[in-house]
Amino acid sequence: MATSVDPSVPSSTDRFAQPDAAGHFGPYGGVYVPETLMTALQELGAAYETARQDPAFVEELRHHLKEFAGRPTELYFAERLTAHCGGAKIYLKREDLLHTGAHKINNAIGQAILAKRMGKKRIIAETGAGQHGVATAAVCAKFGLSCRVYMGAVDMERQALNVFRMRLMGAEVIGVEAGQKTLKEAINEAMRDWVTNVRETHYILGSALGSHPYPMMVRDFHRVIGLETKDQIMAAEGRLPDEMIACVGGGSNAIGFFFEFLDDKAVRLVGVEAGGRGITRGEHAARFEGGKLGVLQGCKTYILQDSDGQIELTHSVSAGLDYAAIGPEHAYYRDQKRIDFAYACDDEVMEVFQLVSKLEGIIPALESTHALVHGLKRAKEMGPDEILIINLSGRGDKDVSQVQQMLDLKEPSSR
Repeated sequence: MATSVDPSVPSSTDRFAQPDAAGHFGPYGGVYVPETLMTALQELGAAYETARQDPAFVEELRHHLKEFAGRPTELYFAERLTAHCGGAKIYLKREDLLHTGAHKINNAIGQAILAKRMGKKRIIAETGAGQHGVATAAVCAKFGLSCRVYMGAVDMERQALNVFRMRLMGAEVIGVEAGQKTLKEAINEAMRDWVTNVRETHYILGSALGSHPYPMMVRDFHRVIGLETKDQIMAAEGRLPDEMIACVGGGSNAIGFFFEFLDDKAVRLVGVEAGGRGITRGEHAARFEGGKLGVLQGCKTYILQDSDGQIELTHSVSAGLDYAAIGPEHAYYRDQKRIDFAYACDDEVMEVFQLVSKLEGIIPALESTHALVHGLKRAKEMGPDEILIINLSGRGDKDVSQVQQMLDLKEPSSR
């Protein structure tokens, strides 16, 4: 049964009814952009505020989430993983089953509809793992919008399949050669484009970060994940889960998954960051492990930076988590002690990627596998009468070639 999708009515109490009018989640968030973008952000905020209260917008969003994206997604009991861990019952929220292969389509549809209402005919986006770029290319093809996607050159190499998918659907994919050649640089280039072409262009930002209203808006478009999950677990088990786990790069899949459960204090919420090669400078992307408060790309939040405020190098086997900042709402809930954070390292991710594929016949995205790493550890620590839900935010088809190459390098004689 489809769950009602209404981005206009967040169901949390005042404590969690964030952000404020200036886009702040406590001390985080806000608007830190060049003056040339202030008017565009104000117009976007006003347009979204009007749209979210318009039944026609809500119905159009609901229609396309069902008919185009394929919602609702299943809540899947992972029987063999549960038996393997010998602890809690493990459920997977199957966002990997959505059209284009990940949760990113939820937000892309919402922002594309909003762009049409605003009269914008040109869309730009950034992408790391390529899933947001693919989702944006798909909605632009569907709605007849011009599409340009910025992607770091390193990410283009490790996500070549998604680059081709974007181009196949008519998007122009621009490789970014600056800096580390990953997601941060892609966002920089997209923002430069937007400053130059702000009148006719809408920037579909892909995660719950950046300047207000993006963190709020992206969260709202992903609330459907948690709305469905709550209904589905009640139908399956007659009660709420004991724990919920999601990977966190910028944090869009996680905040959408968690938001409807913020008031349910008995449900533990855990975000899993990228531990990379280990928690040493330049080798990871776990912002709460050595990060500090700063401003990056329009937003005040936790950032991996040196003592001079320069952004540190990051690393993750997963392109989608390889980013120096975290969404401001996550930083706020960490301060509130409502969301806990952990990290998973590359070696663990590679092992669990293979394990889940073999035990469940489901190939998870490397990003989602970070949540699975921590989830399997937690399941073993929990009792058989407890329930754990892991958000499987995307499928791993895009990562298969990369994983194969890494395994060949690691064990050439056995392959």
